Amino acid sequence: MGIMGTLILLATEAVAGHAEEGGFGLNLDILETNIINLAILVGVLVVFGRKYLTDTLNARRTAIEIEIQEAEQRAKEAATALSEAQKNLTQAQQEAERIRQAAVENAQRAKDAILARLEVDIQRLKDVASADLNSERDKAIAQLRARVVALALDKAEAELRSGIADDAQHALIDRAVALLGGS
Repeated sequence: MGIMGTLILLATEAVAGHAEEGGFGLNLDILETNIINLAILVGVLVVFGRKYLTDTLNARRTAIEIEIQEAEQRAKEAATALSEAQKNLTQAQQEAERIRQAAVENAQRAKDAILARLEVDIQRLKDVASADLNSERDKAIAQLRARVVALALDKAEAELRSGIADDAQHALIDRAVALLGGS
């Protein structure tokens, strides 16, 4: 309740006190109605209340100004932190891109190395397979020769047992002697 409310309340009580005596009306007796006391009270309230009210409002204004300055400072700090975070994000993205690029390059080098090793392994396997094939072919030829020789010996032995005609014997002997260098 402000100063005006207090004054109205006091004036209402003064009028009500007079109304109890017999009706409604204004009591103009200065001493009985305490108008002097009220004027002094209003004067004291205005003089000291103004100082109190001014001090209170100034203190409130100062507190609000300080809070505004602190809020502005926090906003500046937040903007700086945001700027720093964005800078860090940009650096992190660049680093991630560099790492990704390095990984791609490493993967390509590894792929090339594996393909080169694979080519060497394929050539080695071809050489081993060719050598094995040649070895098996040579074995087969050797077995065939051995078989042909065995069959030829068996046939020659069979013919020798059955006997050689005299003409054939003489021709063989002559040929053997001619080979040995005789006449």
